[in-house]
Amino acid sequence: MLKTLRNAFKIKDIRKKLLYTFMMLVVIRFGSQLPIPGVETGFFKNFFAQQNNDAFGFFNAMTGSSFTNMSVFALSITPYITSSIIMQLLTIAIPKLEEMQKDGEDGRKKIAEYTRYITVALALIESIAMAVGFGGQGLLKVYNTMSIIMAVTTMTAGSALLMWIGERITEKGVGNGISIVLLVNILSSLPSDMMTLYYRFIFGRSVAKAVIAAIIIAVVIVAIVIFVIVLQDGERRIPVQYSKKMQGRKMVGGQSSNIPLKVNTAGVIPVIFASSIMSFPVVIAQFFKNVDYTSIGGKILMMLNSSSWFKLDQPIYSVGMIIYIALIIAFAYFYTSITFNPLEVANNMKKSGGFIPGIRPGKPTSDYLNSILNYIVFIGACGLIVICIIPIMVSGLFNVSRLSFGGTSLIIISSVILETIKAIESQMLVRYYKGFLND
Repeated sequence: MLKTLRNAFKIKDIRKKLLYTFMMLVVIRFGSQLPIPGVETGFFKNFFAQQNNDAFGFFNAMTGSSFTNMSVFALSITPYITSSIIMQLLTIAIPKLEEMQKDGEDGRKKIAEYTRYITVALALIESIAMAVGFGGQGLLKVYNTMSIIMAVTTMTAGSALLMWIGERITEKGVGNGISIVLLVNILSSLPSDMMTLYYRFIFGRSVAKAVIAAIIIAVVIVAIVIFVIVLQDGERRIPVQYSKKMQGRKMVGGQSSNIPLKVNTAGVIPVIFASSIMSFPVVIAQFFKNVDYTSIGGKILMMLNSSSWFKLDQPIYSVGMIIYIALIIAFAYFYTSITFNPLEVANNMKKSGGFIPGIRPGKPTSDYLNSILNYIVFIGACGLIVICIIPIMVSGLFNVSRLSFGGTSLIIISSVILETIKAIESQMLVRYYKGFLND
């Protein structure tokens, strides 16, 4: 990785792209510290300190703590991510959008334009909900129409600006702009998470205990990172053989290829969906004061809240973890089913004269791909569950305040870094016609 970056800086064009990306990231971090006019910047930090939940924990991690600080980038890039997922689902449900997606560059530009409109609409809805729902509880210093309009306008504009910066990084920077914006936000929480671990397990201990604790923490973090990388890069390659055919006076075809099926086919989407559904009732409850957590409804909310899991004094609340696991597996299968169509792949192979050795073309090929896919999707979902549950388990068993640098964040960090390095290497490959990984 470091060698790739060193070699990249030797190329003028790529060096400009890297510096441009860096300057955009500086703008993002500056905006993350710039407070919204008329807003009590410490409201959410104090509010959640009094609540026994972490419903906004992952959201705050994705915003780089901009949410709890109520900066101009409080909504961050999350409205764009949500709108992208919505558009992806709509292209499956609406045939016209599906045709548009297959209609080359013009169709993709049109879908990107719709995604931007949905992003602004979502940002507007979220900012109105926060300004109106929490404004009278202390979020706004002066709760009136002008202060609400100011807060809504600033948060919506901030989210739109981040979307624009992400697209500029994709166009003029190293690529993967939206992902890089998300990456820098998550990484910004790393120092505070490391300090939390230091004060909980190392500070005030004897030298021997402190060293052992530091080694254990380092080993666990490195092991999780390695596991995440293996899960992200793991794939099952299905061999494909193309039959020879006469074209003019020559025999063409006959080459071998493969269909790479990623183990973690759905990426981090199942975790985001599952976390959103689990936290939605808890988030709604925050709009109502004095929630009675001793009632049946309050206990259900505690069960859905991951900060209540693995508590030795209240094991009953860990039942919610079973729901969480079931949702991750369900969404892994659901999202894979809408992004990979075995029947379409089998038909395309048949039209181009391709076949899987030992499997008949057509429906038998589709059934074979489907059986393989069902197997590896389950393995990928189990890997996601392990990565996500370990930080929650540590938080519950050792009474550690929930870390924003959790399993989901690690998946995003590793995948974005790997994709960015590959993008840089591909740009260098175009110029030198050789890669730098094998140098």
